[in-house]
Amino acid sequence: MELYIHIPFCARKCSYCDFLSFAGKESCMEKYGEALLRDIRSHGGFLLKDTSVSSIYIGGGTPSLMPEGFYERLLEEIKVSFALQKDVEISIECNPGTVNPDKLKEYRIAGINRISFGTQSADDRELQLLGRIHTWKDCVQSVRMAREAGFDNINIDLMMNLPGQTKDTFARTLAEAISLAPEHISAYSLILEEGTAFYEQYAGHPELLPDDAQAAETYETAVRILAEAGYGQYEISNFAKPGRECRHNIGYWRREEYLGIGIGAASLLEECRYRVETDLQGYLGALTYEPAEHLSEHDIRDEAVMLGLRMNEGISVSELNERFGSAYAQCFTGKMKNYVSQGLAFSRNGRYGLTVRGMLVSNSIIVDLME
Repeated sequence: MELYIHIPFCARKCSYCDFLSFAGKESCMEKYGEALLRDIRSHGGFLLKDTSVSSIYIGGGTPSLMPEGFYERLLEEIKVSFALQKDVEISIECNPGTVNPDKLKEYRIAGINRISFGTQSADDRELQLLGRIHTWKDCVQSVRMAREAGFDNINIDLMMNLPGQTKDTFARTLAEAISLAPEHISAYSLILEEGTAFYEQYAGHPELLPDDAQAAETYETAVRILAEAGYGQYEISNFAKPGRECRHNIGYWRREEYLGIGIGAASLLEECRYRVETDLQGYLGALTYEPAEHLSEHDIRDEAVMLGLRMNEGISVSELNERFGSAYAQCFTGKMKNYVSQGLAFSRNGRYGLTVRGMLVSNSIIVDLME
């Protein structure tokens, strides 16, 4: 089982972000921290006996905004309440410029062994456009401080296909990121989400964004550059040095059970999905869940295909046959053979997966497979 801890506070809301996060709520941080400890002590409202935790992911928001000393308390409470595997992966998301040597030392002492910096770009003009509070220099300094604190597993998040960005400008960002020698790089394409400043600004003006052909060229260029630098692609947007893949995210893609703690956090337990309420003041007062979603066999099958095809290893036909029956396995195989003939998919060792070209049109392929 995996644990996810949500920290919803941000110094400033980014122009593209639709995550559950709040700016200007620093006065709530201490009370929120106490609420998290409350929920951890109660196992998030679930009784989880004889279950060991393989990974913990502290995400947000900007978890590195929490006051110094908090994460030692948080991890100590988790260790008391849950059985952790000896090699448990514990990740924390940080914004460059919000960490210092004392905070990073605290994270290491607490047991955090993986750090993810939300860099997004090495171009300060793009960072300003995105509404980020840091500069590229801040990122370089943050990575250096993390190394000095003893972190040997660092991820850098990047965004591509931004307004005005080309494959060449993104290639320069990649080169700068690679020069810092992180163990892991995530490269996500910008998605316009309703309710964000970017959606208001660009949804009605697609000419201001890279078109599909440009976006595809940027993606293919990124995959090539990262491969040449020794970063193996293991998921549509994720690349890692050998053995440095993010175990927590792999758990999501393989549909392993997870428990989410904190406002708006989701859980998947015994094929039932739970979500904590999203009202901050309500959450601070008491732990409340939205109505549980009981997943049907059809829901489970669709999720397995959608998530499985995100990974480079693809989907095992024998596992599909065992879990969902021969009729569906045969239908899946027939459709995937068609995509293999188009160069959009591969067949290897009893598994089907998407090629780089296929990943560019993965949504339409997945929709076809769900029909």
